[in-house]
Amino acid sequence: MSQAPAFAPPPDDIGAVASVIAAPTTATLPLSKLAPEAALRRLELTIVRRLDGFLHGDHQGLLPGPGSEANDAREYVPGQDDVRKIDWAVTARTTVPHVRDTIADRELETWALLDVTPSMNWGTAGVTKRDLGIAAIATIGFLGQKMGDRFGGLIMRPEEIKRLPARSGRTALYGLLRRMLTEPIVPDHATGPYSLAEGIQRLARSEPRRGMRMVVSDFLTPGDFELDPDVPPDWERPIRQLSVRNQVLAVEVVDRNEIEFPDVGDLLIRDPETDFARYVNTSDAAARERMDAATAAQRERIRIALRRAGAAHIQLRTDSDWVHDIARFVLAYRRTASALHQPPTGVTR
Repeated sequence: MSQAPAFAPPPDDIGAVASVIAAPTTATLPLSKLAPEAALRRLELTIVRRLDGFLHGDHQGLLPGPGSEANDAREYVPGQDDVRKIDWAVTARTTVPHVRDTIADRELETWALLDVTPSMNWGTAGVTKRDLGIAAIATIGFLGQKMGDRFGGLIMRPEEIKRLPARSGRTALYGLLRRMLTEPIVPDHATGPYSLAEGIQRLARSEPRRGMRMVVSDFLTPGDFELDPDVPPDWERPIRQLSVRNQVLAVEVVDRNEIEFPDVGDLLIRDPETDFARYVNTSDAAARERMDAATAAQRERIRIALRRAGAAHIQLRTDSDWVHDIARFVLAYRRTASALHQPPTGVTR
């Protein structure tokens, strides 16, 4: 008599892989790993000192007008410059009238909108998209932190938006990150009045002071199957309005198996936010090619929409090193920030 084969039960701690079967119950990253101290020290030495004027340091005035700290001198332009700003010492040395510019010494106020809807509770590389988004907030928060700068957050659930007040200091930032990590997981098919578009509008209305704004999401709207980049998603207009007064950074979080379908045979594809569910034979090369092409078109539409809205865009994957990706982005962003954050066409600051 043959004996049935015995299979070992799955381990208790399988991380984000469990999110493929059901919604996770806890965070997949501890607070200590959100922004490793060793990596932060390297970033502070090699990157943060180059961020003056972007995330911290001598921030340029957020509103037009004179500042309180002296800057460089430049030649006087008749009809444009105030004669009261003439620097007589420089004028006497050069025999050409010069004025002294000033810098406003305002602190930077950063607000991050974190999307925690059911589509974010998924990941196959050891971390869910939700926790990867929190890690991105942690990295940007530590990079941009300096005395006087404040960091606040909004957690967008389908049924409500929770506001975490902006405070300064590393301890306050750790408290904000801990609050985001311990936020209860949103169950699949949860419904409510809030979508990403409403969340961005809430951010714009509730935080009128100009500064930096982060929108962390996968930018997937339930029921939106449009792939044409000329058809704007419903969240594009709110981001465009937000970018008129603020510097906006859109962090798109994705999982590798969302954009590169694996060959694993028959696979049940299920949308955690709608009733859509369908079996697909991923061993069929033609089927995988069609799915990959549709996903690529979807992500390209998101990229184009964010660019049209005037937001800086960074895509983070659950299978990559987010600290390295953000560091590389910041270095490249320094060269393009002024062009990216011009007001949308037809709009003046």
